[in-house]
Amino acid sequence: MQGVLSGFVVIAVVIAVGYGIGRAGHLGEQGREVLTKLAFHVASPALLFTTLAGADLSVVFSDRLLVTALSTAAVAGVFVAVGAVRRWGVGRTTIGALCSSYVNSGNLGIPIAVYVLGDASLVAPVLLFQLVGVTPVALTVLDLAGGGRKRPLWQRLLTPLRNPIAVGSLAGVTVSAAGVTVPGPLLDPLTLIGNMSVPAVLLAFGISLRGSALPLRGAERAPVLLAVALKSFAQPVAAWALAAGVFGLRGAALLDVVVTSALPAAQNLFTYASSYRVGEVLAREAILLSTVLSVPVLVAVAALLG
Repeated sequence: MQGVLSGFVVIAVVIAVGYGIGRAGHLGEQGREVLTKLAFHVASPALLFTTLAGADLSVVFSDRLLVTALSTAAVAGVFVAVGAVRRWGVGRTTIGALCSSYVNSGNLGIPIAVYVLGDASLVAPVLLFQLVGVTPVALTVLDLAGGGRKRPLWQRLLTPLRNPIAVGSLAGVTVSAAGVTVPGPLLDPLTLIGNMSVPAVLLAFGISLRGSALPLRGAERAPVLLAVALKSFAQPVAAWALAAGVFGLRGAALLDVVVTSALPAAQNLFTYASSYRVGEVLAREAILLSTVLSVPVLVAVAALLG
């Protein structure tokens, strides 16, 4: 369990530093917004490009990816259905659906894959699916759900190409699929810039906690509870049922997919919510609570299936 605990300690420390920065006011009133924009428009696209440009795309056709895709769709679909019935709005429901299904496969998933599962590449199917499949679709929905005048159909179809995170993801996949090796003088600066992404996201999240009310005490209580229940409990159960019952996975393969599905909601979801100014409280509280709950859940999964 050292990998689980060490991953959470790293995240907690950086968030705590962000909280301290926010309380001290070192970055001013606009500090969180600047970090969020830096992560969304610059650092995250660079990180996604460098990650995917060297990825093995053969994992896209694995059973693990199918389990991930189906379990993600199942829990996200439940949140969307409830959101539609409760009239939570397209943008807010989209953020909630992401918080219900989008796992922290990067800064937490990688160390857990290394220390618990013994192979960092095991998180690659989830990472690729979320970056290439889920993220562009969700951000396109958020773009189209925004206010303002209606645009022509051709402009709406090109919405993903105006989103920096989607562009970074798709560019990385294109380079990998083409078998192109990015020259060092170009790749190294992008890697350096991309390394700012996770710290910027975690620091911005920590700053956002300054002056925030305790979770589950505001108007977002119902969507937060639903998102956390789906993320922390329903998604790993769905992944286990699909992996064992439908695809016949056993042993280490079964443990891999259930552990990755039990990871908490990713911190970059708060960046998306902040960038589109929708569901920020929902994202912040769902990420916080699912991160706390994922510790006992991951320990239980490892104990039962390990």
